[in-house]
Amino acid sequence: MEKGAPGQDKKQYQEIGQHLRQQIIDGDYPVGSRLPPERHIAESWGVSRTIVREALLMLELEGTVDIRQSSGVYVMRIPSESSDEEEAFFRSDVGPFEMLQARQLLESNIAAFAAKMATKADIENLKRILEQEQRAIAVNDESQDNDKMFHLLLAGATQNQMLLDTVTSIWRHHENSPLWQQLRSHIETRAYRLKWLGEHQTILAALRRRDVLGSWQAMWQHLENVKNSLLELSDADAPDFDGYLFESVPIFQGKLV
Repeated sequence: MEKGAPGQDKKQYQEIGQHLRQQIIDGDYPVGSRLPPERHIAESWGVSRTIVREALLMLELEGTVDIRQSSGVYVMRIPSESSDEEEAFFRSDVGPFEMLQARQLLESNIAAFAAKMATKADIENLKRILEQEQRAIAVNDESQDNDKMFHLLLAGATQNQMLLDTVTSIWRHHENSPLWQQLRSHIETRAYRLKWLGEHQTILAALRRRDVLGSWQAMWQHLENVKNSLLELSDADAPDFDGYLFESVPIFQGKLV
């Protein structure tokens, strides 16, 4: 397999993950050893470090490696040769950062549109869900997914059923994605819930002002912060990471027509 030329039938992170798995099977990295730094893997394949992180998450999900923040990625077991069923399973999954890219591009524009279209009842419902999350954080209640509900209510505030259905579909991918669930497990803390709550409050404040550009920017920055937090927490190297899957500079340059 030629490095830097991933096959057409697999996503890059899947091919890199399977290549690393095969190296572990072949004895290049015994149990207890540390894999090369993400930066080195990314450079050897000619891809971003985001792609490498998704490959490592794939290996962590199957129990082959353990990603230890600020320490490295360590081999936990020698996997068996990949079965056709296992390969099909990972080919069907969408990378978590790919899903975040779709959300950032879509939901920023949804927030901007909702600033024009939201009714008083929509605003009250959004306020209620944030108050509910605030109470849940105070008592460490994780039984309700208020984060998801906020984003779905916001999509519904556009009064466009197709936009709501699209956002619902993306969240369904989140819930059914083993890679996303594995990554999310690294940020399920009270501190992060408080951070996302504050950013949701900023989005709601812009909606209440009917601030179209402000709503767009608040949602863009919120999902940018989610992405960067996940990148930092899944990074096994120095904090000055590089190589994003998608541009961090907002593409919205003018006014919404």
